[in-house]
Amino acid sequence: MFFTWPSKIRAKGILGMNKRNVSYISRYNPRHLYPYVDNKLKTKIVAEKYNVATTKLLGVVEYQYQVRELGRILEPYQGFAIKPAQGSGGKGILVISGKRNGLFVKTSGEELSLNDVMRHVSNTLSGLHSLGGKPDVSMIESLVNFAPVFDNYSYEGVPDIRMIVFKGYPVMAMLRLSTHASDGKANLHQGAVGVGLDLGTGKALLAVQKGRPIKKHPDTGFGFDSLQVPDWEVILHLASSCYEMTGLGYLGADIVLDKEVGPLLLELNARPGLAIQVANGIGLVPRLKKVEGIQKPHTSVEERVSFSKAHFSM
Repeated sequence: MFFTWPSKIRAKGILGMNKRNVSYISRYNPRHLYPYVDNKLKTKIVAEKYNVATTKLLGVVEYQYQVRELGRILEPYQGFAIKPAQGSGGKGILVISGKRNGLFVKTSGEELSLNDVMRHVSNTLSGLHSLGGKPDVSMIESLVNFAPVFDNYSYEGVPDIRMIVFKGYPVMAMLRLSTHASDGKANLHQGAVGVGLDLGTGKALLAVQKGRPIKKHPDTGFGFDSLQVPDWEVILHLASSCYEMTGLGYLGADIVLDKEVGPLLLELNARPGLAIQVANGIGLVPRLKKVEGIQKPHTSVEERVSFSKAHFSM
């Protein structure tokens, strides 16, 4: 079992869960604004209002009687993602990459019938995948055609960038890469790879899987040494703009790279996890304190991004 002294953790500037909850989430995230991030449908609506680029909403299933209409709703689309509006941790997300012989094909190659998809949506409406088991809504979104730059670094799924944004300032970022162990999903707790990213350039710093450093992707065998995220400036601006969009002072922005339309906001999190520190090999506390110490906060996205690049680049 791994163990270290609390004093050593503090010395490295590691943000723990209690401090995160009390000093940052409770202090900077008003409770009445949580629905903008806890409910993905509301996130999408407010993103459109603020002209924040996001995946296209193809359809919404709110009631059980609408489940029987799924065949008609999905008929025009070869690929799509079905998500619970109030899900968390990647639970309940069904990604269909195509159709074959009348069946829906998952990114893993598994085939599902229409009845399988209907059952999945019905379970979502019943609250199987939602926070607290509450009745939910099922969203159907356009499938991200992810940028080929990640072809050698991800197993089947869509890689995404997790950015911690504090008071509108991007403070830390990592790339999450799906693996066979994570079933094609970019969730670290399911076995995805987390790659720490230099905030100034988007270049890979180090990579971890299940908390342990790795040099190569476990499925593709490609090393992370030369990995650099394109459109980095656009990504930083997109993440920073989520502050005005939600009013939340401490949040996690998940961004994907579409080959045709560029960076897209996938979802937001008012309680982002702490594993990003492991992926970067550095704690969040010094960067958060740096932002808190700004005497006259910058009001524009451009100024905040410039500040972050200048002070948080490795």
